[in-house]
Amino acid sequence: MTMLYSHIIHLLQYDFGGWMPNTPSSLQLPPPTTKGKSSEETMLQTFPDVNVTVQGMATVWLLSKQSSDFVPLGQYPEDHFKEETPCKLIKAFQGQLKVLSAAIKARNESLELPYTYMDPAELENSVAI
Repeated sequence: MTMLYSHIIHLLQYDFGGWMPNTPSSLQLPPPTTKGKSSEETMLQTFPDVNVTVQGMATVWLLSKQSSDFVPLGQYPEDHFKEETPCKLIKAFQGQLKVLSAAIKARNESLELPYTYMDPAELENSVAI
């Protein structure tokens, strides 16, 4: 399960961190300690400059890109499994993933902003950063 969560976080990085105030790569002043005491001016003084922001966003964008050797969850391109029992289990698992993927795609049709992070068709079989 940890691999699944780390993969989802991997995909979410740019969607969340692409807006710099969510995840500034550095701060030029200490963060406020009292609620309501910040102003637009102090926020602008605290956030990193444009060059640092662009470098941070580029890094997060790169880390969020799908790998060039992407293999979907449940797919095993190298024939490691030849015995009957593992092959049956893999087929059953792949069938469950297809059902889940179809349900997610159907749900997303009615959403203004589709949530695809848990769609097995979009999930990497392994973490590849």
